[in-house]
Formats: sequence, structure tokens, C-alpha cells
Amino acid sequence: MERRPELEPKEYAEGFTMKTLLGALFIGVIMMPGSIYLALMMGQSMSSAGQWTTIILITEVARRSFTKVSRQELYMIYYMAGSLLSAGGALAGGAFAWFIWNAYLVNSSAAQNFGIAKMIPTWVAPRLGSDAYIQRTFLHHDWTIPIILTVIGSVCGRMQWIGMGYFLFRTTSDVERLPFPLAPIAAQGATALAEVSEEKDSWRWPVFSVATMIGLVYGFFYVAIPVITGGFLADPLKLIPIPFLDLVQNAEDVFPTNRIALATDLGPIFGGFVLPFPIVAGGFITSMFTNFVFSPLLYRLSYNPATFKSELFPTWSKGMSLIQTEMTINYDFYMSLGIGISLAVAAIGLWTVGLTLMRARVARARGTHSRSYADVPAGRGDFPIWMGLVAWALPAVYYVVLCHYLVPRFPTYWLIFFAFIWTPVISYVSARMYGLRGGGIEIPMVQPAVFILSGYKGIDIWFAPINMADHGWAAAQFREVELTGTRMISVVKAEACLLVLMLFCSFVYWSFFWKSSQIPSSQYPYAQTFWPLNAFYQCLWATSTMPHKAGETTFLLKAIKFPIIGFGGGGALALYWIMNLFRVPSLWFYGLIFGFGSTTWAIPSMIGALLGRYYFARRFGKERWRMYTPVLAAGYACGVGLIGMVSIGLTIIFKAVRSLPF
Repeated sequence: MERRPELEPKEYAEGFTMKTLLGALFIGVIMMPGSIYLALMMGQSMSSAGQWTTIILITEVARRSFTKVSRQELYMIYYMAGSLLSAGGALAGGAFAWFIWNAYLVNSSAAQNFGIAKMIPTWVAPRLGSDAYIQRTFLHHDWTIPIILTVIGSVCGRMQWIGMGYFLFRTTSDVERLPFPLAPIAAQGATALAEVSEEKDSWRWPVFSVATMIGLVYGFFYVAIPVITGGFLADPLKLIPIPFLDLVQNAEDVFPTNRIALATDLGPIFGGFVLPFPIVAGGFITSMFTNFVFSPLLYRLSYNPATFKSELFPTWSKGMSLIQTEMTINYDFYMSLGIGISLAVAAIGLWTVGLTLMRARVARARGTHSRSYADVPAGRGDFPIWMGLVAWALPAVYYVVLCHYLVPRFPTYWLIFFAFIWTPVISYVSARMYGLRGGGIEIPMVQPAVFILSGYKGIDIWFAPINMADHGWAAAQFREVELTGTRMISVVKAEACLLVLMLFCSFVYWSFFWKSSQIPSSQYPYAQTFWPLNAFYQCLWATSTMPHKAGETTFLLKAIKFPIIGFGGGGALALYWIMNLFRVPSLWFYGLIFGFGSTTWAIPSMIGALLGRYYFARRFGKERWRMYTPVLAAGYACGVGLIGMVSIGLTIIFKAVRSLPF
């Protein structure tokens, strides 16, 4: 795949301006509480909806003020909204989201059942039984150390990804000239909105508006009614099950160990419009096969009438819900299978990168590549590479020293290996994968394997801030910045602003939500459903390094079954080889591989893919429909986000007024 010259910018401009700052303030003050509530309620980030809603609002305000918003300014607002409104996993709302999670983890039944609740370090969260949990407040001396470490970590994290990401961008984009196939999407979105700001006629706005109305109408029943009623009812009124319709018990007699459920949000359907058909169809095929054939067949073949249990699924029993089934059959079988598959996918990715590097070396030997680090486009606002490397290296030293202080008995050489060898190597490999096919690479089990094989005893190492990160995604981020014609230094200014805004708003809003009601609770269906599952897995891994008596086996080592890992890895490699032999596109392979699991998303996504491929594409034309799909998905997210913002705002006002003493 070659770069398209028509997409390359002709000039560069500053993206961080007063308009951008106003957009960031709007996101932090207005959008963040809605994003937090939506994540707890539905498990969805408002990142996409917030990005579109904010830039549309800024665009409309600018039009009515007889001014314009440049493409660079719109992209930076888009970028800042995504950064402020998203976080890892199903959490949202900045750094203090993890404080709420850690507080829950310490008090969770999983931590208590595994016997680690009192072992979780106080530099992660207050000790079990602390008054901070009883009062549900961050303004307690037991939170002092976690808050200090989080603030310093937020600064260091930004320094590292900007520094290493910039170096990787210069290497993979400027020198190696990799195409970065997905980077133009966000750039073209900013261009489209800039056209609206300049009052140019465009097809995008009508398409976006139709999808927004769909999101508003459906969101009223799916989001607004539960959110508003949750403000004054102990158990919110849910006309539509959130986040899925659990059908496991309905089908367990015919399909034991199934994970059959249907997502009730329309998001997967719109996702089916956007994602490549082989990815959706492959995932659907594997999901159906796993839940209706493979898993029930294994259960019946390994069933022992004497014990009334399956040898492969000994902890599963009838009557379990979807979440309970996920816990048990993953512990018995699918976690090991997934590890094997992930190792195979990582090996395939490394092999692909190796072949590409060999071809690049041959090309350089022939003299076809002549670009160097000195070739910097004029006006792009670059900063020296050495400055980026220093910004990455200083926090790396800090993390090594900090981890050695927090966990002094853990071998220091492993801390140095992760910080100065593993991180740059995996980041470069991942950056090349982003540059070649738009996605990174993940090599699973490296950190857990080191923890276990090191012989270290204690669970504190699982909570230590190990400097082991993949910054490859940041190279693609800088490529997006370049394609919009935004000066690179704008990213540094934006991140400095985001750091202050994120810490302040995250502290204020998470304090408010936690003080208003327990998290998770019936007020937040998604958190109440999935947080116990996530806590189970985190505690399960932590037990692998717990001190135990001679001859005893930890919970985790009981769950890891090497024959199943070998079967999963060998099967995935064989499938890849067969499909490659018959020249089947690789997207089918990745779709099939990642389809093992619940049907929650598989069926709705397949419905969307079939509607798009066999109805809408024929009605509007294949090329036009392909242009419509990302705009439709963004419009739906915006509609749900808007109705969610209104209902969440009303609920927050109600809760705030109700808590007043008069």
C-alpha cells in the first residue's frame, strides 16, 4: 500500500489556540461527568460522541459568531476530547477512575475469597476497613500516597509517550515512509467539519443528522429512562435490558457451557457497517461454532456420570448466568486456549515485521531509500529527536527507582529490562505494524511469566508501576497530526493543558459520584454486572505469586493448562498456514481467531454487516456507502451521547439538590 500524495498537507498551522482551549474546558466541565455515568451505566465511553458533539458545537458557535474554525483547531479539539473522555477498559473520566476501581477491588468478594484483600499495598489504595471507604471520600490521609504517585505518574506517562512516540514517528513515517493506512480517517473527518465551518455544501451533514436522530430516539428508551429514574429510585426502570439480554440459562439444556447473549445497544450494528466484512463474518462464524457446537460437544464428551461433572469444565454447573459462565469456563478451559491463540498471533505479527524489515534492508542496499532524520518538512513544528528521547528516558529511570523502593525484593535487573529493552523494542515493532496495517501487536503473558518465574513471593508486584508500555500507537497519532497540517508542538501544548484539566475534573466528578452512591450498585448496571468478573481475573493472577506451602498449587497455575495452550497456538498457526496457502485474505483469519467467546456483539454486528453489504451498498452504491458508514456510526454515537448528557445532567442536579441539608 502506497501513500496518497493528495492527502499530504501543503502547509502547517498551530492547532492549540483559544478556541481549542475553550473546547477543552467544555469537554472537561460538561462532557466528563456524562462520560463517567455512561461508562458505569452501559460500559461505553463517550469518547466518540463527545468528540463529535464538541466540535459540532464549536463549529456552530463559530458560524454564528461570523468566524471560522480551522482544520487544525478542529482536529486538536477532536484529539483532546478523545484523551479526556476515555480511559482503560470500561472506565472513563481520568486518573481518579482507577482510585474507584482499586477501592472496589480491596473490598470485593473476589479479593476476600482469594485471601488477598489485606495484602493489597496501601500505596495502591487504603487498607481494608479504612474510614476513607466508609465516608467514600478522597479527602482522607490514607489516599495521600496514591494521589501523589498518580499525579507524578500522569506527568511521566505523557512525557514518555510523546518522547518515544515522536521518535518512532520520525523513524517509521519520515525515514521508512510506511503508509499508516488508518491515519487519514481522522484527518478527513476534521476536513469535513472544517467544510461545515466554512459553509460549504456537503453530504456528510445530512447523513450525520439521520444517524443522530436514530441515536436520540433509541437513547431515550435505552439511556434516558434508566438514568433519570435512577436519580430517585433504588432500582432504575429499564425498558431494555442493559447491557445485554442474557440467554445462557434458556439454552443450557441443549447447549451446556454456552455464552449466548445479545447486546441491546445499537452500537454493534453500526460497528458492523464500518468494520471490514471478513472481520465481522469471521468473528460471527467462530462465535456461533464455539457456543453451539464446540463448547457443548467438549462438555458432553468429557462428562463423567459418576461425578455429574465434565472433566474439561469441572467448575461449571447449570443455572449460572453469563458472567458466572464466563468466569468458570474461562478458568477451566478458555483462558488457556486464549493464551495459546494470542501467542500464535504475536508470532505471526513478529514474522510479518521480520519479513518487512528484510525487504526494507534489501531496498536500502539497492539505493531506493535515501531519506534520513534530517528530512523534516518546513513549518511542521518539530522538536529535536534527542529532546524526545530524554523525555522518555528520565521517567524510565524514575520508574525503575520507584519500583525498587516499593518492591525491594523483586530483582532490579527485570525492572531495567522492561524499562530500557522491552519497551523500546516492542514499541518499534508495534509502530511498524501500525504503519503497515493500522493495528499494533501484543505479545501476551510476558509480564506475568516474569513475575512467576522470577520466584518472587507476594502480590505487591502485580500493583507496582512497572515501566512496560507499548508506545507504537503514538507513531500513528503523530501521523494523524501531520496529515491535518497541525504543527507537532501543538500536541505538547495540548497535553500540558489536558494534564491539569484532567486531574482537576477527574477528582471533582469521581468524588461526587462516589459520595452520591456506592460504586458499583444497582444505579450502575454495567459496573454491577462486569466489575466482579474483572476483579476475579485480577485477583486470580495475583495469587500466582502468593506464598504457599510445599506441594500446593496456586489458583492461577491450576487454571493454566499447557496442553490446551499448545492446542490453541498450534491450531491458530495451522489455520493461518492453510488460509495463506489458499490465498485467503488475512482479515478472515483475524476475524475467525478473535471470535472465540460470547455472542453478545457477534450477532448484532453480523446483522449490521449483512444489512450494509446486501441492502444499503446496493441501494446507495458500494463506494458511497463506504463513505457513509463512519459518519453514520459517529452520528449515532453523538445522538446517544446527547440524550445521555441531558438525562445525566438532570440526574446530577437532582442528586446534588437532594443531598443539600435544606
